[in-house]
Amino acid sequence: MTTLSRRRLILGASTLGAGALAGACDLIPGGVPGGPGRGGLYGLSDALTLATQRVLLRDQPLVREFPIEMVSAHFPTINTTDPDDPVYRSSRAQGFSDWRLPVTGLVERPGSFSLADLRGMPARTQVTLHSCEQGWSAIGAWTGVPLSHVLASAGLKPAARFVVIRTVDGWWDSYDLFDALHPQTILAYGMNGRDLPVAHGAPVRLRVERQLGYKSLKYLASIEAVERVDGIGQGRGSMVGELGFSWYAGI
Repeated sequence: MTTLSRRRLILGASTLGAGALAGACDLIPGGVPGGPGRGGLYGLSDALTLATQRVLLRDQPLVREFPIEMVSAHFPTINTTDPDDPVYRSSRAQGFSDWRLPVTGLVERPGSFSLADLRGMPARTQVTLHSCEQGWSAIGAWTGVPLSHVLASAGLKPAARFVVIRTVDGWWDSYDLFDALHPQTILAYGMNGRDLPVAHGAPVRLRVERQLGYKSLKYLASIEAVERVDGIGQGRGSMVGELGFSWYAGI
């Protein structure tokens, strides 16, 4: 490659990056967390990745879905597989009949949903690839209600820009509305045609199909709509962000 060609390549890449950032401005809300060690090249890299994704996927295309025959015979489980929480264990013993999912924050109708409530809402089943940050992947069939439907039932206020989700085992994460309202972002209560197993997050887990597996939280405990997330915790938008992972984990 000649020096001139390299210069053109670098110039083209920088122009694309600037264009992506500019074109995504209306798709990225204020208060997006930078994540650990942000600033310098790491911060620029994260910003370009998020901006480019927002531009390329601005029409909200679906991720690839697979035939049911391709469901993995073995789907690994990591981190918590049975929460050591007395309230959770009591609810599990009752078949989660008393389980409730509070939806609060910037909503017109704060309240809570039972497992039966969620099952009574319009559902979708999606057979998708789960990509783990640890290097493995597996295909599962997930059944649940789109998060967008639950948020619509609660009535998002105009100021809402993010959804913060917390779990029984102490994890938390946040998602901007671009991802939270995607049709394949669901509150899953079923896996491979059966009730969601405890090891996979029963009674309800989140599925965020356009990001790495650590964004699909298990054992959901609450949902809160907020305007900003850079003031929560260490300002990195998630518990994993405070542990060194990127807030945005798009694939």
